[in-house]
Amino acid sequence: MSGKILKRSDFFMRGTVKWFDSKKGYGFITMENGEDIFVHWSAIQMDGFKTLRENEPVEFDVQQGTKGPQAVNVRPVR
Repeated sequence: MSGKILKRSDFFMRGTVKWFDSKKGYGFITMENGEDIFVHWSAIQMDGFKTLRENEPVEFDVQQGTKGPQAVNVRPVR
């Protein structure tokens, strides 16, 4: 992972969790533009067990990973 943030502004990007497998530690978020983006458990910003629920709204940044763009700094919107 290069660590380069592709889009960063005063506001995070928004999307909805398409699916997330807690056992495997990854899943996908559907962005507002309809595209899906990969998310790894290590990118989730929360205390305790890091997981996401299907259809949960989230905010995030996009970072270029080794296999393409991925969500980072992921925060559930409550």
